[in-house]
Amino acid sequence: MLRHSRGSSGEMEPTDINEIADEYLRLAYHGLRAKDKSFNVTMHTDFDENLGKIKAVPQDIGRVILNIITNAFYAVDEKAKKSTTGEYSPTVWLSTEKTGDKVHIRIKDNGDGIPKEIIDKIFQPFFTTKSTGKGTGLGLSMAYDIITKVHGGELNVKTEAGEFTEFLIDLNV
Repeated sequence: MLRHSRGSSGEMEPTDINEIADEYLRLAYHGLRAKDKSFNVTMHTDFDENLGKIKAVPQDIGRVILNIITNAFYAVDEKAKKSTTGEYSPTVWLSTEKTGDKVHIRIKDNGDGIPKEIIDKIFQPFFTTKSTGKGTGLGLSMAYDIITKVHGGELNVKTEAGEFTEFLIDLNV
């Protein structure tokens, strides 16, 4: 939390991605619970213990993870509010994996997914799928720029309407 509040130094440094991912997952969860005591979600983590540290701007990676996880929490909460059967279990998965010269961070939710007709717009500044007052449309645009421009990585999304959304962050080791 302190790293996030300080702002970015913009300097790459050896960074423990697992530590940051875990920290920001919990920060997002407790932040939402503080606003809405009824919010509940099952969280699954799977961190690659052999990841090691990679060169990154920790504050920026934290912002990206926080934003995507917060969006995932919003998506599952919205789906839960619409569920009438009580059988829906809001769930968010967060995992890291190192393969070759890449580190993969995956954030997946079992919300309603992103409609195909807007998927190409989600990384554009000021575009939001949230209702008025719930989002600025800057989060995913900022996340995309941090991953692609600052870190030279990739940010992609997979989604299926009514089923899930999964963000895939690929960083170079």
